[in-house]
Amino acid sequence: MPSPEPSVSTNVAEQLVRLTRRMQRAQKRHMAHLEPAFTPAQSRLLRIVGHCRDTPPRMADLAEHLEVVPRAVTTLVDALEANGTVRRVPDPTNRRVVRIELTDTGRSALRALRGARRAAAEEILAPLTADQRTEFGGLLSTLVDGPGEKPHRPHRPA
Repeated sequence: MPSPEPSVSTNVAEQLVRLTRRMQRAQKRHMAHLEPAFTPAQSRLLRIVGHCRDTPPRMADLAEHLEVVPRAVTTLVDALEANGTVRRVPDPTNRRVVRIELTDTGRSALRALRGARRAAAEEILAPLTADQRTEFGGLLSTLVDGPGEKPHRPHRPA
């Protein structure tokens, strides 16, 4: 008995995985020149901290956004603090709470990371016309904001 043909959904899922890997490789190439070097998790933490403009996030907030245990955030923050991109600051209203904020070095690093991400996206999306990019972005938003998911908030440049 011949094996069944893969479903359209299976093919699309495979393509999404391949596209994600390709995007990660392109991003890594565009980030290779950055000093200090950042892991994907460190880059994501920097982006989250960078989005919290009014009040620096607590460690617990970061753990929730990253969907990891608080201990994992401590390790990430320790590494980023060691390279001078973030600092721990006391909460002005509750001395037991520690907040994480970007340093000037962290803001510069975040700009460089965003530039690398944009360059990688441009590389990947180069074959598409402007209309195709718009349509693709709309389709991706529909998938990202699927049922039961938190609405996607586009990243705002710093």
